[in-house]
Amino acid sequence: MSMDSSGQMVGLMGASRFVNREISWVKFSERIIELTEDPAIPLLERLKFLAIFSTGLDEFFQVRVAGLKDRLAASVRSKTPDGMSTREQLRAIRYLLGPLLDRVGAVYNSQILPELKQYGVEILTWDELDDDDHKLMSDIFDRRIFPVLTPLAVDPAHPFPYISNLSLNLVLQVNDPTTTDARIARVKVPPILPRFVPLDEGNRFVTLESVIAAHLQRLFPEMLIGEHFAFRVTRNADLTLEEEEADDLLELVEMELRRRRFGRAVRVEISKGASQEVKELIAQELKLHPDDIYEVDFPLDLSGLWAVYDIDVPELEAPQFTPVTPAQFLDVASQRRSDIFEVLRREDVLLHHPYESFSNTVEAFVEAAAEDPDVLAIKQTLYRTSGDSRIMAALIRAAEAGKQVAVLVELKARFDEQANISWAKRLEEAGVHVVYGLMGFKTHIKAALVIRSEVDGIRSYCHLGTGNYNSKTAKVYEDIGLLTSDVDVGRDLTEVFNLLTGFSRPGRYSKMILAPSFLRMRLIELIQEQESLREQGRIIIKVNNLTDPAIIDALYKASSQDVSIDIIARGICCLRPGIPGMSENISVKSIVGRYLEHSRVFCFGGTADNPVRIWVGSADLMERNLDRRIEAIFPILDELNLTRILDILRLGLADDTNSWSMDSSGNYTRVESKIGFSVQETLSNLATEAAKRDSVAQI
Repeated sequence: MSMDSSGQMVGLMGASRFVNREISWVKFSERIIELTEDPAIPLLERLKFLAIFSTGLDEFFQVRVAGLKDRLAASVRSKTPDGMSTREQLRAIRYLLGPLLDRVGAVYNSQILPELKQYGVEILTWDELDDDDHKLMSDIFDRRIFPVLTPLAVDPAHPFPYISNLSLNLVLQVNDPTTTDARIARVKVPPILPRFVPLDEGNRFVTLESVIAAHLQRLFPEMLIGEHFAFRVTRNADLTLEEEEADDLLELVEMELRRRRFGRAVRVEISKGASQEVKELIAQELKLHPDDIYEVDFPLDLSGLWAVYDIDVPELEAPQFTPVTPAQFLDVASQRRSDIFEVLRREDVLLHHPYESFSNTVEAFVEAAAEDPDVLAIKQTLYRTSGDSRIMAALIRAAEAGKQVAVLVELKARFDEQANISWAKRLEEAGVHVVYGLMGFKTHIKAALVIRSEVDGIRSYCHLGTGNYNSKTAKVYEDIGLLTSDVDVGRDLTEVFNLLTGFSRPGRYSKMILAPSFLRMRLIELIQEQESLREQGRIIIKVNNLTDPAIIDALYKASSQDVSIDIIARGICCLRPGIPGMSENISVKSIVGRYLEHSRVFCFGGTADNPVRIWVGSADLMERNLDRRIEAIFPILDELNLTRILDILRLGLADDTNSWSMDSSGNYTRVESKIGFSVQETLSNLATEAAKRDSVAQI
């Protein structure tokens, strides 16, 4: 293998040493669809994965495909690290998504619907309803649906209407029986109404668009209604911010959010069977290529299935799991909240969500800080949070009580911008110091800092983690966090907040490693240290996505020196494992299960002569995270916590229930289940068993 002037491995494979990022994402979505087809998974969980797939595909088109189309329009000729041009990527996406959408239609119509029906759960169209149901739905239409509908004709006096992003619509042909004139019309399906309308307050639903379609005569009286089809438009929703020219970032983001509605169209979904005339009209009016139109034989916008997922049919649900409270906090549950600080003075507390309660740990930590009279200040980052956030409420109470509270609100958190704007305004009204981070960067670090006055002086208490301060996602996202009063970590985090809220330059910190300044460089150094040990070297990396060429090349070089490397990358992975002479010592697997694997862990060493060192943090190994975001990873120093995380990684590597193995071509094969070992089920059971032991010990 040779090295280029930048120090990256080049080798004989050139650009083909990388998998294309967009294609890798489509492969990830294919794994989600495979879960919807798995009869071993509870039916409502399979339904959930259909909703997740739908939402993920929407975001993929709004951001990634939209970006490719922008590059094409701007005649950008540069290629991706894997050597694909923009046009080649768009063609590949279209080619791969066609069969995938066919699978969605097959599983929805031939598996999901019939199996739901066996348990009295039905998702119906108007034509499948009986007379009594027709009467009921007609009454619902008259009272709740008809008043909010607006029919829009398309003719010389009525230009083609603007179709808002992700809105569901009906397009139909209307004929005047007197003049025989034919017109095209559009009816928007109101987003304020349930996507799947419940029948009889039971477990039967009917698609909203089919109810509207059955009553089109009410909207166009005296007209002859011709063919009609549901369709949906996806637009470019990626914000373009010129921060350097902005006097007020909050005002700029609000303005860009309004512009998002008018972004360039990038995709149309339409019900299968639509006439060529209708498809050509829509494509022409939206300035789209025929390849941008996707015909499907299932209801558009399956994200609406979340309403069906919430039904109460225990036979169709996954076993219920209640997050446990760590043993260290069991003695504070019924005592004064400040006991949390006594615990943290004694020891670091490692948290693993959703197996351990977010409410009784992280939220309790911030609430204790808000209520404790000895706490002087609280500083926290906010990337995404829930609408009913206890943490935000606690920060507001702390500010109103006179404590110094500073919150960095990331206004540019994609698709959460509006929610974060609302929180920023509420926090400011309560007297919280609200800042929006560094110009040109997203602040993705997950951190909270509490400054407390104690007998022996000022002490810092910290929370650092891999997940957002969101109580809802904490129940379904797998994340790792650390509560600590370590002096060096507190000093580091104080400097980080000074960087984020004031004017200073990032530097090297005692224990934390920050992006964009040092993280890539330091990770490559750690990889190279293992490389120098050759066959004694050991690396385990767990991330959401791995795309950074420099990191990948460093891993290739370490592999070529016989270092054993295991990658657990849930989503995108641009590294090709198993190539002789380059990556034959690298394995890549993806775990996709009931919980979203979200933690980022970097483990180096693990033998008697090569002690294990582990860092955990907010950063994925992507160019955006390493170059354009404020990220942080932090070391795990306590021996018990080190062992615990190493066990988590080993359990993940042993999983043969919800795992896929990646080959050198970038394709994934589901791992054959030999012993039926599930890392998520095992961790749930271990947490429950530990909680029982701890409860007995408290008696």
